[in-house]
Amino acid sequence: LQLACAQLGIEHAWEEIDVTRGENLSPEFLALNDRGKVPVLRLEDGRTLSESNAILNYLAQGTRLLPDDPWGRAKTLQWMFFEQYSHEPYIAVARFWKHFLDKLSPQQEANLPDIMKKGHAALDVMEKHLATRTFFVDERYGLADIALYAYTHVADEGGFDLSRYPNITDWMARVKAQPGHVAIDHKF
Repeated sequence: LQLACAQLGIEHAWEEIDVTRGENLSPEFLALNDRGKVPVLRLEDGRTLSESNAILNYLAQGTRLLPDDPWGRAKTLQWMFFEQYSHEPYIAVARFWKHFLDKLSPQQEANLPDIMKKGHAALDVMEKHLATRTFFVDERYGLADIALYAYTHVADEGGFDLSRYPNITDWMARVKAQPGHVAIDHKF
């Protein structure tokens, strides 16, 4: 979200919520999102929107980051759904467990090999797709790239060796070279 806001010139105030301390379950936060999930976009008129890809889609409407044609928009959503269901649950979870927790629970230890296997499977899909493409949709930088870049560029913090993925590495360099790029500063 920080990257999209920076590249679209959207002024915003970022409020850090520490889920490890349960701040997302406080009455104040639950008033914004009764599911306790982060992130949440709060508009000036008081409306709120949760789910990172829904927020990205909302912010990008009518901008260069979202294709004008229905096919391009559908392909963008396809990759954003891939990010949420086949990428983030493994890449981000492994990162959180290995980078932010002092010790894994026995259940996490037992689940880690499967998390890593599925994370590599997601990276394999991306690597294959990027073998013949510069960006994920329509050969142009867009919302799908932002969504997938967020956790991919820090996947090494979860134990994923990105040197195994030269197409992903080259793509991340292209994303980083985009005008208005900012480092994504998120804990989770």
